[in-house]
Amino acid sequence: MLGIDVICVGKLKEKFFSDACDEYKKRMGAYCKLNICEVAEVPASTPSEIQKALCTEAERIEAKIPKDAYIICMCIEAKQLSSEELSEKIGQLKCMGKSRICIIIGGSNGMDESIKRRADLKLSMSRMTFPHHLARVMVLEQVYRAFKIEEGSGYHK
Repeated sequence: MLGIDVICVGKLKEKFFSDACDEYKKRMGAYCKLNICEVAEVPASTPSEIQKALCTEAERIEAKIPKDAYIICMCIEAKQLSSEELSEKIGQLKCMGKSRICIIIGGSNGMDESIKRRADLKLSMSRMTFPHHLARVMVLEQVYRAFKIEEGSGYHK
């Protein structure tokens, strides 16, 4: 079964985000083995503090990336795919024998360039900015939708 690891910077504090993530995790149980890993966000406010924080977060992310995983970094400046294209991409990865996909969602200050350079795919949900906690829910929903598209379900209309 395909393994999907979602590495997120920061903890979910709001119950409604946590409940939504739990619901998609439950739904995806039939399609993949989903693992959500949170790494601590480093508080920072000045540009030099932010850069140092991003480096520290990058080290924490790096330590959690599974070996041989196909790495997808969520970046606002990156390529956008439709839901159908994401479904097709996941299908292609499975056909290529990839058994793990690792999706990385940065914190409120973004993501260090060293992590972005490791990515096999840089993906953007939109040119708009979303709270990173909401982005986690949106990523999980889109991965679930990708599986439903692949099976030909009516979920995706």
